[in-house]
Amino acid sequence: MTISAGKPDSGGDCRDWESATRTELESLRNRVKELEAENAKLLTQISSCQCQQMEVKHDVSVLDSGSLVRRRRRSRKGNDTILPSHLISKRFIALKIMYFGKRFYGFSAEAQMEPSIESEFFKALERTRLLVGDKKDCSYSRCGRTDRGVSSTGQVIALFLRSRLKAPPGDSEAHLDGKMGEREYDYVRVLNRALPDDIRVLGWSPVPIDFHARFSCSAREYKYFFWRQNLDLSAMDIAGKKFVGEHDFRNFCKMDAANVHCYTRRVTFFEVSPCQNSHEGDQLCTFTMRGSAFLWHQIRAMVAVLFMIGQGVESADVIDTLLDIERTPRKPQYLLASEIPLVLRTCEYENVDFICSPGAAESLRSHFKNESLTYQLESVIFQEALRNCVPLGNEKSSCNGVEKKKKAAIHAPLLSRPTEPSYEERNAKLKSRTPETCTV
Repeated sequence: MTISAGKPDSGGDCRDWESATRTELESLRNRVKELEAENAKLLTQISSCQCQQMEVKHDVSVLDSGSLVRRRRRSRKGNDTILPSHLISKRFIALKIMYFGKRFYGFSAEAQMEPSIESEFFKALERTRLLVGDKKDCSYSRCGRTDRGVSSTGQVIALFLRSRLKAPPGDSEAHLDGKMGEREYDYVRVLNRALPDDIRVLGWSPVPIDFHARFSCSAREYKYFFWRQNLDLSAMDIAGKKFVGEHDFRNFCKMDAANVHCYTRRVTFFEVSPCQNSHEGDQLCTFTMRGSAFLWHQIRAMVAVLFMIGQGVESADVIDTLLDIERTPRKPQYLLASEIPLVLRTCEYENVDFICSPGAAESLRSHFKNESLTYQLESVIFQEALRNCVPLGNEKSSCNGVEKKKKAAIHAPLLSRPTEPSYEERNAKLKSRTPETCTV
């Protein structure tokens, strides 16, 4: 289609020429629009094809977990298709995680101590190629920052992960559609194939963009397991009920005056109860505590004081005294309870329902059963070693012929012990270290 170069001289011919020119220009504009639409359609098809190829590679590499690491090593210098992150479909989800904390230096990787649960989890995300970009690009958040040795059966994190969905960018309602989970990656199965045996994903859930694993949490529940021995459960239950309500818990935590300025927390539930497990006549028991949030080492400090009450060396009234900050502005020095029996059991949210496919759920049950049997076998070995110890009646005396006996520990009352600096004293010390600005 061409436009004539010359312009006629007569008036009638001029009008005809202008009309024909306008028609041709309009036709050219429409054709340009058609070509642009066709070009956009082809680009979409190419992008979709490349995404599907990446998905196939991803699924094969995860399913063949035995050769996963070797494949990645070979492909580092290979010609893997790398798509820009904006062309990869992503979805904002929450993941429910279980971990056995004994061998880890806590959940967070920020302390630069390895291994941590967080660092192991992100290694699995990278191996499975579910992570698009890096940790800074995925809007990552976590509910709890459990300490070294602490376990969890309900930790929750939230982040953007690769998705099979082709919903338009910004269409958060489509990503929240529960039915679309049937066509989505089986995040639980995929990640559990790449995680170590003491970390497992229990479920996943689509969440809105403004969801935050920490600040959207309405309640956290902890359990602390212990052997009853000669402890007075009734006395500990009466004392523990004093924690329920809103209190200043600065005498029941490890104070961080530089970052934490409010030590008021609300405990909504406390219970002491026996478990079904027992060993050689000793009953396993548990403290259950629920609240909106907890301070650093708060649970372990509370348990330590409860053990003193259960042993009969402190009265339940000491809880009231320690919660009264005006009467007791400084925390008495005492050791925390062990971290190993502490478990973050659940993190509760509104309108968040975790999903787990039947196949992934069956694999989880089988895995937990096998791990439980393995730990029971390890326990049997220690029991066998205990039986093979030299009997107490045949123990040899010390080199000087006098048998040494361990002295019984003498309990020092909590309220008469040396104290730690108060919050005000710590804060004043921090301010004194702040360099002053010199003026000329």
